[in-house]
Amino acid sequence: MALDMVEAETNSSKPSARRSSEQWQGWLKCLVFLVALVPFFLLVEKTFTDELGADPVETLTKSTGIWTLKFLLITLAMTPIKRLLGVAWPMKLRRMLGLFCFFYATLHLGVYLIFDHDFDWAAILKDVVKRPYITAGFSAFVILLLLAVTSSKAMMKRLGKRWKSLHQWVYGAGILGCLHYLWLVKRDITNPALYMIGLLVLLSMRLFKRPRDSR
Repeated sequence: MALDMVEAETNSSKPSARRSSEQWQGWLKCLVFLVALVPFFLLVEKTFTDELGADPVETLTKSTGIWTLKFLLITLAMTPIKRLLGVAWPMKLRRMLGLFCFFYATLHLGVYLIFDHDFDWAAILKDVVKRPYITAGFSAFVILLLLAVTSSKAMMKRLGKRWKSLHQWVYGAGILGCLHYLWLVKRDITNPALYMIGLLVLLSMRLFKRPRDSR
């Protein structure tokens, strides 16, 4: 009888612990969501208060591009964090962080299309063809767009094993994004080099992952 009571208490505590874990992860996702929006709202505030500097378009372009790379690296860091710490919560954030990466990439592209070229498609096409850093940037955006469109659980089920192969292209988007930044700055390459190093470290951690870790 005593053993039955202990077993019953143990079984009843499992749903409670699961609910507590789900609630904690829900609050964490809400917090990360709000924090991820901070750079956007700061740019909006600076736009309306005329605090973007002498060249507002350049400031918007640079800021949105930098945050795109930051969120890309943060997204890619979720799996290594999960593996190193032995916890599951980083994977709960990965999709949301990836979508924020796409969000800032879309803002970055929007600034270029609207303020740099005023939707002059002939000039834009000329840029894509003749300027390698524009070519790299557009290519990275196309990959991020494809990954964002196929990021849902429904698409994961529909694509099956192909989903994982497709989403490994995120590293290609990262390399293209870093090259876009590197070729853009031309002189002081310190910052783009740091992003490239960070990307290569994360890629190497994936290539040399433990055999039993399939994600």
